[in-house]
Amino acid sequence: MWIGWNKPNKLYYLASAANRRCAIDLCSKDQSLVSEYQYYEFLAIDRPLDKAAQAALRSISERARITSTSFVNHYEWGDLKGDPSEFMKRWFDLHLYFANWNARRLMLRVPTRLVSRTDLEPFLGEIDWVGASTSGDNLIVDLCREEADVDDDDWPDGQLAALAPLRADVLSGDFRMFYLVWLTAVQDESLPDDAIEPLPGIAPLTGALEAFADFFGIDPDLVAAAAQSGASDAAQSKDALRKLIAAIPEAEKTDLLLRVVDGEGHVAAELKNRLRQKSSTPTARRTAGSLRILAREIAEARDRAEAKRREAERRRQAAAAEKARRARIDRLKQRGAASVWREIEQEIERRNPTGYDNAIGLLSDLQVLAGEEGSQNDFDRRLAEMRVRHEKKVKFIERLNNGLGDDGDARLI
Repeated sequence: MWIGWNKPNKLYYLASAANRRCAIDLCSKDQSLVSEYQYYEFLAIDRPLDKAAQAALRSISERARITSTSFVNHYEWGDLKGDPSEFMKRWFDLHLYFANWNARRLMLRVPTRLVSRTDLEPFLGEIDWVGASTSGDNLIVDLCREEADVDDDDWPDGQLAALAPLRADVLSGDFRMFYLVWLTAVQDESLPDDAIEPLPGIAPLTGALEAFADFFGIDPDLVAAAAQSGASDAAQSKDALRKLIAAIPEAEKTDLLLRVVDGEGHVAAELKNRLRQKSSTPTARRTAGSLRILAREIAEARDRAEAKRREAERRRQAAAAEKARRARIDRLKQRGAASVWREIEQEIERRNPTGYDNAIGLLSDLQVLAGEEGSQNDFDRRLAEMRVRHEKKVKFIERLNNGLGDDGDARLI
């Protein structure tokens, strides 16, 4: 861990188990500590925290929410008094961090016998905000995006649970989460158009994958483009799985069951990974350029659909307004013009915005009725007299000059 300056008047905390930067803005331009929101959450999945581990964590933070499986804290002043990388090495399998300046971090610890650096290289080799390091028998993957395109309020406390299923997916050989990381390079245009996708898509898109894309601000149109195809083994039928399992030698099945009885972790993940490999078939893969084109087409189709929806809504509102105006005019016709002119005068004499608006609305409807009945000259005469009579009511005259009735486009002469 070291402190460095890399932006004018900004102090950054640079921490990394993989010699990468995860910038955490601590100070304002006058170097005084400012109020910032930072959120830390850790989960222990494979092995609960014992009393000693909980005591060690409590010594680091007196105000954190600590259980046998989790550590949660947030800061508006200051920062976590510890290195998240060390937390992961010692106690936890998942870590989520976010700050209100759009820094986003997700770390996961997985056994190297199930997931190796080589497995991840096709996805993460060109991504500069990803690191991976080994700690004993584990691989720790560190995803830290400093300026994700997200809203500050999108991730309240406890949201690591939405991402937790992705670790189980990774353990079973489902690397679609890392495809999404690769997709950020497509989004940032740091990959050439002829770069080939590392998987044949990510369909079917799960809630956890959507949560991951939201958390790191990945372009939803690119995600939709990637989800238009997927590996053929993404959703195997029960019959297909039954046949694959039946083909496993009996001795190996017995060994798997014994490991389950002994409480060994990740047996199901190993089996899923094995079945995935046996059932996978070669599938055509797309290029970064084709994904960008498809994402633009998706965005354009959405824009067209939204424009069509807005136009339909505009037409609906216009029809409803016309129907309402027609009903008003019919009521005015039944009342007679003389009664309406008296009501207009009463509204004007209220001498407030509501009264003036009511008067202008009645005048607009009365103008339409005059046109229909051929009494426009009489309407114009009475309106001119009204202008003279109320010329000192400046606000009313302003509204009258604007001439907008309730229908939004009728113009008073």
